[in-house]
Amino acid sequence: MKFYNRTDELAELATLYEQSADCGRMTVLTGRRRVGKTVMALESAKQHKHIYLFVSKKAEALLCQEHLEEIRRLFSPPVVGEIRHFRDIFLLLIELSRTERITLIIDEFQEFFSINPAVYSELQGIWDRNKATCKLNVIFIGSVHSLMYRIFQDQKEPLFGRADRIMFLKPFSIRSIHEVTSDYNHPDIQTLFDVYAITGGLPKYLELLAENKALPRTELFDFMFKPFSPFLNEGKNLLIEEFGRDYGTYFSILELIASGKTARSEIESVLEIHSGAYLAKLEGEYVLIDRHRPITAKPGGRLQKYYIRDNFLSFWFRFIYRNLSAVETGNFDYIRQIANRDYTTWAGRILERFFHELFAHTGSYNRIGSYWERGNKNEIDLVAANDLTKELVVAEIKLNRDKINLAELQQKARNLCMEFQGYTISYKALGLEDVAEYLATGT
Repeated sequence: MKFYNRTDELAELATLYEQSADCGRMTVLTGRRRVGKTVMALESAKQHKHIYLFVSKKAEALLCQEHLEEIRRLFSPPVVGEIRHFRDIFLLLIELSRTERITLIIDEFQEFFSINPAVYSELQGIWDRNKATCKLNVIFIGSVHSLMYRIFQDQKEPLFGRADRIMFLKPFSIRSIHEVTSDYNHPDIQTLFDVYAITGGLPKYLELLAENKALPRTELFDFMFKPFSPFLNEGKNLLIEEFGRDYGTYFSILELIASGKTARSEIESVLEIHSGAYLAKLEGEYVLIDRHRPITAKPGGRLQKYYIRDNFLSFWFRFIYRNLSAVETGNFDYIRQIANRDYTTWAGRILERFFHELFAHTGSYNRIGSYWERGNKNEIDLVAANDLTKELVVAEIKLNRDKINLAELQQKARNLCMEFQGYTISYKALGLEDVAEYLATGT
């Protein structure tokens, strides 16, 4: 698959490379696995001298031997003896960059926690002593968010404050997903939405589906729910390293949220545990869930729901992890039947997120959210406000737009509208038929 999107990120990396002509520059590139961090870093460096080093889980001496061979292949450095410590690899690249700019990309940088944690303090000392006199443009890449946060943003850690930029790479936007699906002969809005809902716009998943001709939903389900599908163990592969020994409890919470149990009380009534600490870590440390409050709620308000930020993980927990017994016995027909039966209900919640993103991309609103009252009364799917022009959009969203009753929507919005006195209010019924209009507008 060709390289898509990332215009702003590439421009920022290009600026940092130019600045490295004067002194060393350090960038941290993080984001969940499969989001395209490595591909983007290599794309940014392809027109100039660069070296890519992957930190695999092996003894430091063996890792250095592998890295030294790559340095010799690319740069023909002065003869050096055996190198057994990564600090000396880093020093060698510092010396090679004294007279010319070099981009150094170090992937899975968090793995040094298990190889040799002293590397972080050693690199801090080397960087502090040499940054001003070298031309090294270093990009540290990491996929384990909790560890990368600790390395670069925990005040107690040696590399805190050293990065010139910390960039969190997000999945593709809806427009970029549409560009991909259109290039692979599926420009229709239904396919766009299904691919958005299930992949969340992650480039690796888009590539897998596109190259296996599995973009329409029927073919997509056939590709996902079959023996040896790369998606079957994907949730485990992504998260067990993050969660460690407590992964079972975290997985149970995520399964419940994906299945529509979005309030803390609902989660605790099923699991019979105090979930507060787990939810706090899922939100703050692992950045996997978020709290959703009514658009009119005050900061810290107790009226809130949780949702999984990552569409793919929501899908995986709802349809694969929840049916793990069927996966392990190879009963993929059963899973397909469940997915075909329940997809519309699950996807209805994702459609709300889909329209929230579309409205955000128009650039016409400074506040976008939802609304509900205690007891989940008077739920409204989308509320978009422009506080400058005093305009308010109140919308109900359904896959089948014909089921929306605008008169009922106006009734539900009575208390909401009291909070927006003086605003021009428009009520909308939104479905997939309306997507093209919003794709064509905005930034």
